[in-house]
Amino acid sequence: QVQLVESGGGLVQAGDSLRLSCLASGRTFSNYAMGWFRQAPGKEREFVAAISWNSGRTYYADSVKGRFTISRDNAKNTVYLQMNSLKPEDMAVYYCAAKLTTSQFMGLTRADFPSWGQGTQVTVSS
Repeated sequence: QVQLVESGGGLVQAGDSLRLSCLASGRTFSNYAMGWFRQAPGKEREFVAAISWNSGRTYYADSVKGRFTISRDNAKNTVYLQMNSLKPEDMAVYYCAAKLTTSQFMGLTRADFPSWGQGTQVTVSS
């Protein structure tokens, strides 16, 4: 299993930007598709964004399209989530996830990603 550690969360105001990072270790990072999910209090964990092993394909939830950008640096074993124009409804714990695949296509549910980080809190004040 790959180990994942998220960082970059914090408290921001609505309209601000934040960049999350997820550092992977333990396996060949470039063999993994990577994803970001989030979970707000009392809600199910939901898909946010995903990226294929070579950045050839990206996926976004409709709620974040045009505001969030997922990227990765395989030389640094790191995936990023740039979040712009943050809204109070973006407030959640954000989780990094990994799936061993070199396909450009992937499932985007929680069950499709076997490896998870511990999460980082993003708080957005209005």
